[in-house]
Amino acid sequence: MPYLVASDLPKESAGARFRALLGRPGILPMPGTHNGLAALQAKKAGFEAIYLSGAAMSASMGLPDLGVITVDEVCFFIRQVTRASGLPLLVDGDTGYGEALNVMHMVRAFEEAGAGAVHIEDQLLPKKCGHLNDKKLAEPHDMAAKVHAAAKARRDLVIVARTDAAASEGIDGAVARARRYLEAGADAIFPEALINAEMFRAFAQAMPGVKLLANMTEFGRTPFFTASEFEAMGYRMVIWPVSAFRVANKAQAKLYAAIKRDGGAQNMIGEMQTRAELYETIGYHQYEALDASIVQTVVPQGMPQR
Repeated sequence: MPYLVASDLPKESAGARFRALLGRPGILPMPGTHNGLAALQAKKAGFEAIYLSGAAMSASMGLPDLGVITVDEVCFFIRQVTRASGLPLLVDGDTGYGEALNVMHMVRAFEEAGAGAVHIEDQLLPKKCGHLNDKKLAEPHDMAAKVHAAAKARRDLVIVARTDAAASEGIDGAVARARRYLEAGADAIFPEALINAEMFRAFAQAMPGVKLLANMTEFGRTPFFTASEFEAMGYRMVIWPVSAFRVANKAQAKLYAAIKRDGGAQNMIGEMQTRAELYETIGYHQYEALDASIVQTVVPQGMPQR
């Protein structure tokens, strides 16, 4: 049933529901969902939480992942993803869109839009994808101030502090930063762009009892690991941030090439989601039924008097 009727809405906040999932044993898998329909498909596949990637949001707008999109633009994506699926959502908060006061504004805006968790990274603008070279890092105390501001502003939102320090400062430097961010109020830590199993294990062993997030992005610095492999290395969350977006873009490019080549889409029908499949995913007929149950036709009786 679509999340339109009050009785169908979750009773707890998204942050409380995300925190409850983290409190269970095992790893929490979160695929990237770049729009509302992707969120519905992830829910149908059985996922209990989802992820919203800054790279996917930026790219879907035809922009690079350099921290150029705004808080309000991200809130548009948050609202459509959470309204569509009702699932707890982890959002990419980039560098926090400024300094401490800006971070507080971001946290309140994201939480009001429906986010359950946010991660903030210790890069400087213009930020880069975590798997690229020559990233510029903030001073640890400046990042800690942002984390503290985020923790002070949130109601239930889970705060994940991301550190990109492993590439330039090594595991020891990344761990030192992570400990500082935990002291500032972070609920979990996201060590970005670790390049092998030894690094993942070393980071986890240095932070016993800390909830850690692993990033399984394609075409980056991290080799392929499964969710169960990350769990065995000591991680409690894993994201596939842009996987669905990459697959969708590849299929879309193939369609456009076919239309140009063949003069129409007739040779791509077998690769399309049917109308019936789309309607089933978005609950089209349930919306229709809900409308019919509310908007009842009233037949006029007789003629009105002058």
